[in-house]
Amino acid sequence: MRGVYAIFLFFLLVNCIRAKKMRWCTVSDPEQKKCAELAKALVAVLPPAAVAAFARLSCIRASSTTDCIDRIRANRADIVTLDAGEVYSAVKQFGLGTIAKEIYSDGGCVLSVAVVRNISLDVRSLKGLRSCHSGVRWTAGWSLPLGFLLSRNYLSWSKEQPLSQDVSTFFSASCVPGAAAIAPPLCALCQGQKSYIRQKNYHCETSHNEPFYNNQGALRCLRRGAGDVAFVDHLALESIEDSDRDEFRLLCADGSQAPLSHYRICNLGRGPGGGMVTRLNLRKTARKFLSTVQMLFGKRGKERQRFQLFNSSSFGENDLLFKDATEKLAVLPDDMDVSQLLGLDYVALLKGLGHEGSSLEDSVVRWCCISHAEQKKCEQWALNIKSDPLVCVRAVSMRDCIEKIKRDEVDAVSLDATHSFIAGKCGLVPVVTEYYGGERCGPAEGSTHLETDVLPSVVAVAVARRSSRSVFMGNLGGRRSCHGHMYSPAGWLLPYRHPLSLAHNSSAPCGPDRVYNDVFWKGCLPGSQGNLCKVCLGGTGEATTKRCADNHNERYYGNTGALRCLVGDPSGKSYGDVAFLEQHTLLDNILSLNSSGWAEGWTLSDYELLCGDGRRAPLAEWESCNLGVIPPNSVMTRPVLTARVYDFLMKSQETLSANPNAEFKLFQSQEYGESDLLFKDATQCFVHTSHMDPRSILGEEFYSQAEAAFNCTHSDILEFCNQDVCSIF
Repeated sequence: MRGVYAIFLFFLLVNCIRAKKMRWCTVSDPEQKKCAELAKALVAVLPPAAVAAFARLSCIRASSTTDCIDRIRANRADIVTLDAGEVYSAVKQFGLGTIAKEIYSDGGCVLSVAVVRNISLDVRSLKGLRSCHSGVRWTAGWSLPLGFLLSRNYLSWSKEQPLSQDVSTFFSASCVPGAAAIAPPLCALCQGQKSYIRQKNYHCETSHNEPFYNNQGALRCLRRGAGDVAFVDHLALESIEDSDRDEFRLLCADGSQAPLSHYRICNLGRGPGGGMVTRLNLRKTARKFLSTVQMLFGKRGKERQRFQLFNSSSFGENDLLFKDATEKLAVLPDDMDVSQLLGLDYVALLKGLGHEGSSLEDSVVRWCCISHAEQKKCEQWALNIKSDPLVCVRAVSMRDCIEKIKRDEVDAVSLDATHSFIAGKCGLVPVVTEYYGGERCGPAEGSTHLETDVLPSVVAVAVARRSSRSVFMGNLGGRRSCHGHMYSPAGWLLPYRHPLSLAHNSSAPCGPDRVYNDVFWKGCLPGSQGNLCKVCLGGTGEATTKRCADNHNERYYGNTGALRCLVGDPSGKSYGDVAFLEQHTLLDNILSLNSSGWAEGWTLSDYELLCGDGRRAPLAEWESCNLGVIPPNSVMTRPVLTARVYDFLMKSQETLSANPNAEFKLFQSQEYGESDLLFKDATQCFVHTSHMDPRSILGEEFYSQAEAAFNCTHSDILEFCNQDVCSIF
């Protein structure tokens, strides 16, 4: 049996290596020693003929991971393991290719944690402290914590200079291995040997010869009292002995502290784990080499008694060649883009932190517009403000905006409550929330900056023509329906929770789409398909679009569109029997039917509300006759951009408020022929909410309703988002 096994290995390695010497790049003497032991182990377990074909593993000693990247590019080494931040640089800046990624016991990602010994420290007041980092541009030691500090506006970045310059003045002193070339002050706390000879200079290098290098080094920096806080990944916490764990605490995002064991809920963000890179033309050979080595010496390797690939304990250091917490290597296909490997959120974060250098995008805010009318209003906005430049980018729906923000194609958009729920699941965060409270935003306040914990809401209503006396809740089966748009709170999420027909009650199937298809004969639900698109009209003129588009180009889209649908097109045809919309602009929209030329002779008394209990009521009784409360819209963006987008919105608001007689109004849309363009027309000002999570803004009841609806509704956008979420089990 052993002979068969040897023959199998022989042919596998001959096929994999084809007499090619594999050169592993190491960054310290302990790592060189472990690599040499791996080479010996390979020779020992392979038959002589296979060794000849294999030509042995060669270990190439370099001074740092940056030196390794240079050597691989110059064909003086072949393979190295890097932190995800360095993987991104190796691929995007230096043209290398990824071949594998580390998988840990609780998933393929790491959590960034801030570790301290002083119980009085607070993540909100790190300015002026001494900091220890695993490495420059490293995921847990640099990118995630800085992204967090920027998103909360605890760290200011002028963008006129590299982020590293502002970080060096934010902390009083630091050790950030690898930062010597970009910001020497960030190396003040480092302990590595200094030398004018490049190969002997280990000070602040990404090498184990720098005592404060990598996650273990950052913890060593904290332990020795050189720093006040260490930014590391959660895997490094396993190395802290039980007897010492009470000495350390984690800094949580909310300003509190927690024991080390609470890293899942007390962290500064999550990102991808480490990966291996090589030259593009060597990827196939390197992948097969890694597969073979893992088969022999991995956690379940056939020869793991001889050598343990993911164990460094006998070499005097941690995380040599690979992280010791690695369970296995996931070998990657050739066609895997770096964004797929690292995740769209993480790649967008790195771009936001300037990993690709500065560009024009760093000084502009790209706003997402979903229709011709929104584009026109956005362009007028751009012409009427004194702030950073505004660029208006076209999308086809709110869902498309969420995807474009995640892909770093746009920066921000104001979303209704249901889409804010989706955006939160997609890793986006709120910047401001629209405030519909009226007088509190007035000039008497002396400021357009409003801070409040009370977020005024609106309500969803069902409206019918007064003349349609047989139309009421509970008797809508077989009728024609008008809904604002797909996933809208008033048009999609809330109505199906009420008894719509005798055959449907609150215990009926939970999916809104299925309920509406079962209850209504046909309708207009922009963004849907089938019978729920048959009443829709499409667009005309410059806004020409196919019927049922999920934006204002569809004339029956939104609150105004749902009302038009109830009335019918200008010829009086193509109408619905009931409209589900928001109450806040209902009266204005009824009045605008005449002024816009859409329909003549309609007054407020021509409509009635349909109450959930089967009653009908005048429009003025909406407080007692409605389908539920809707949280306000929120402007959503990627976490690293919250401060920039907030500053932009405040400057816009101040500029426009200072000139109340100006023609352009940020919160008015009538002159563009629609309502609620970019923002709800009922908005009075913005409320700062970047310190709140989407769940607290939406409220527990609405959040639970949305969660229940999407648990039994297929959603392409949520499916897209879930592909990019790092899983920590």
